[in-house]
Amino acid sequence: MAKRERVVRMSVEQPLWRALTGYRVLTMVYAVLIFVFGRERYERPWVGVVYLAVLCVWNLATLPKVANAAGCTRRFLGADLAVALTGILLTPLADAHARSVDGSTLPSIWTAGSVLAFAIKGGWRWAGFASSLVAVANVVERGHPTRDTVHNVILVWVASIAIGYVVEVARASERTLARALEIEAATRERERLARDIHDGVLQVLAMVQRRGTALGGEAADLGRMAGEQEVALRTLVAGGLARPSLVSEDESEGAVVRVVEVDDEPDASAPVDLRALIAPRAGSRTTLSEPGAPVLLPPPAARELAAAVGAALDNVRVHAGEDAHAWILIEDWSDEVVVTVRDDGPGIPDGRLAQAEDEGRMGVALSIRGRLRDLGGSAEVVSVPGQGTEVELKVPRGKAGKQ
Repeated sequence: MAKRERVVRMSVEQPLWRALTGYRVLTMVYAVLIFVFGRERYERPWVGVVYLAVLCVWNLATLPKVANAAGCTRRFLGADLAVALTGILLTPLADAHARSVDGSTLPSIWTAGSVLAFAIKGGWRWAGFASSLVAVANVVERGHPTRDTVHNVILVWVASIAIGYVVEVARASERTLARALEIEAATRERERLARDIHDGVLQVLAMVQRRGTALGGEAADLGRMAGEQEVALRTLVAGGLARPSLVSEDESEGAVVRVVEVDDEPDASAPVDLRALIAPRAGSRTTLSEPGAPVLLPPPAARELAAAVGAALDNVRVHAGEDAHAWILIEDWSDEVVVTVRDDGPGIPDGRLAQAEDEGRMGVALSIRGRLRDLGGSAEVVSVPGQGTEVELKVPRGKAGKQ
């Protein structure tokens, strides 16, 4: 029997909605009890009875609205806050001494639940707006600001804004975590595909290359093409499936949040992975060895270094012959990047490079050494007749972007 997977969407704010639902019920009961036990001080108790009856019906009927963010719409929030403000303004009508004696309003602390709904739904800005209206209503209800009134207003204001701020940070963190999980899932799928391709297609292409080379003739050409396709596919699997990523900081979410964003058009000034520029130059007779992590350089430096590698490979084909094999080694050190190009050709006779420069052939002098000199690096050519040639290209990291 096939297993069924259950996918559960995480929500860091859902517990806050559940807590708000409970808070509204408890504070409704508290407001009713305060009125019942202090009903003798009300000159018009029927006003309080009517209002609290409406409040209880409204509160119980709208509990599903505050169960989640989708149900708590702007229209509901406005009506809910209007119920709270109406209760505050009706308090002097029910109790003629409310303006002269400190005491609770008809909705009591239930009003804070309406403000907290604004905070959870819209963040600290919405919370500041709602708590400001409550503050104005309390001052109007008392006729003038008193110490207790100011104290209660500031308490609601600070608490609601703080909760709204925390909610915004939690939402930003949730989005960041969701993106990280998506990247992790995509990476795992890519690794699975890479394993399948390696175990199947790449091995078949390698076998065709070996058999074609051994048979010769037209089969050798088929083997050569299979080898080129193997290198191209291996390069694609190693790095071609991963799109460039950027890291941005967004302070508008209530905190500094580092977000990984995939960008189809990377910034021209962003560092470039040297491996991606050199990988296309690999082939059936050119072996590339590279680090597992990106080798990041400023774009001009990366392009110039890759061009120097291309010039070295051109020299291999021209002077060592089409049958020569070349090896490219990329090394990423803390202070410099080193690329070595080695071949198994006949080598360069002593004095041949100096003679070529005198004859006006500037391939090594300009295409290789000139590029590296402009980057603040160096190019060293070591060749032994009969043992091939090695070109070592070094680019210091501190000077790589200065031209």
